[in-house]
Amino acid sequence: MSLTLAEMAVEVLTTADGRAKTALSHAHAARWCEARAAGTPLAIGRANPPIRPSRPDQPELLPPRDVPRRRPGSPQGRIALLHALAHIELNAVDLHWDIIARFTDTEMPLGFYDDWVKSADEESKHFNLLCDCLEAIGSHYGALPAHAGMWRAAEDTATDLHGRLAVVPMVLEARGLDVTPGMIEIFTKAGEAAATTALKVIYAEEVGHVAYGVKWFNWLCGRDGTDPKDVFHGLVRKYFRGALKPPFNEEKRAEAGLPPDFYWPLADEVAEAPGTAGFR
Repeated sequence: MSLTLAEMAVEVLTTADGRAKTALSHAHAARWCEARAAGTPLAIGRANPPIRPSRPDQPELLPPRDVPRRRPGSPQGRIALLHALAHIELNAVDLHWDIIARFTDTEMPLGFYDDWVKSADEESKHFNLLCDCLEAIGSHYGALPAHAGMWRAAEDTATDLHGRLAVVPMVLEARGLDVTPGMIEIFTKAGEAAATTALKVIYAEEVGHVAYGVKWFNWLCGRDGTDPKDVFHGLVRKYFRGALKPPFNEEKRAEAGLPPDFYWPLADEVAEAPGTAGFR
């Protein structure tokens, strides 16, 4: 019997090894896309995703305050930065499959699933690109400790699709648009061409992931008859434990459909919250 899309998502979520997880992610994304192209879409189905995805024994996961600070001016600092980015991308793979599996009780168009399957497939590519960079310079994913709070946003929004869209693509991934140009500059100046190329691929594709979040958040608010900006502000105040820190990449955020009046009003009040830390 053919697996449903939700069951495929759970298979990815319950695979621990990063390379194996992303290989399965690519395979399931290809199956979904092939069926869609043939005009015979796979059933969405129902599933019971785990509260937390399976993870390999390494890296050691530490509280955010205990993760050593990265100093990208040195070779070891750039390795640490690549490792942290690989960890983010692996979490992103799971976040995108989780949104597919966790919210099947909410009726959504097939285009919703098209977008998040595509995003999960691209995040899988991003993880592997970064792993390749690490391995080419004598390291690997798991060699350094990583942030233990990465999954918190998923846990906090596990019963709220509006909240998930607001916090993950529209805050966390939008933050990636803000900080990635600086990282590209670091690796370009260091002459590390493979890492520079990988980050440029990631930067270009993350715009689409933010755009999917904006699109489906606005679609849900339109169906509810609510104002997206007001709803977004309320959900960020409710769920987000990090800091919306300027400077913002307003050009790329606008390209993704995220206007300044969504995030600027939150920047000062959220940034003042004590003991907060961003995901990217």
